[in-house]
Amino acid sequence: MTSRPRDWTVQAAFAELVNRGGGGQVADLGCGPGRTTAHLASLGLDVFGLDLSTSMLTIARRENPGLVFRQGSMLDLDIPGGALAGAVSWYSSIHTPVDRLPSLFTEFHRVLAPGAHLLLAFQAGDRPLTLDQPFGHPVRLDFERRRPDAMAGLLEAAGFVMRSRAVREADEELGESSAQAFLLARKAAAVLQG
Repeated sequence: MTSRPRDWTVQAAFAELVNRGGGGQVADLGCGPGRTTAHLASLGLDVFGLDLSTSMLTIARRENPGLVFRQGSMLDLDIPGGALAGAVSWYSSIHTPVDRLPSLFTEFHRVLAPGAHLLLAFQAGDRPLTLDQPFGHPVRLDFERRRPDAMAGLLEAAGFVMRSRAVREADEELGESSAQAFLLARKAAAVLQG
């Protein structure tokens, strides 16, 4: 895996928040080949990966035999409401059409426990990136770039409270062509009725 220490710092802060909140199960939603899932596990989180792609899950399971990976859609999670202590969407929302983002974030909110955190990473910008042969394969992939403030607004509309927004410039050494955004949001804690 390419070293991305600045990204690891964001994930470490997320892991600390989950652990400080008492821990519990965390989902890496749209986990792809499982790299982020493995890194979160190395930070002491009880994490599983979820992805729609059978081929990505095959890689994830082969590369990380000690971790759990499930197949499923982020838009219709087979997870009980309030079951997760945290969730990560690490560059997975970039494949979701903009008109589906409100539903996506509502679903993320549903599965998180009160007080749980969501970490969202994506490419910042306005223009999508299309690759016709990513990773040397003849497949077309569209990567939607998003404005951080617009994404934060959608998260707030879904019921999240924003905790942190960070944008870093593209790192050409890593082959990045756009800035990278990291949003940390929290599902409001339950209010006690007296």
